[in-house]
Amino acid sequence: MPVPNDVAGTAALSICESLLLALNDRNILPENEIVGVLRDAAAAHEFADHADQAEMHAAVSALINGILAGGNSVRRR
Repeated sequence: MPVPNDVAGTAALSICESLLLALNDRNILPENEIVGVLRDAAAAHEFADHADQAEMHAAVSALINGILAGGNSVRRR
């Protein structure tokens, strides 16, 4: 059975957030590195040069920046 893109994307996001939390909890990556990964990912979409998919890239960047603002991927200490 095919999986709709929004379900696959939500699952991928959840897995990535869990991995980032685990990396931080195990002291493998410090908080500032995790925040850097998220900022890099947001910037990659914010400055993507694909005019035909500009709306999608802007939405992805906004979502990642929202995660950063909410602190969902890092347990703030």
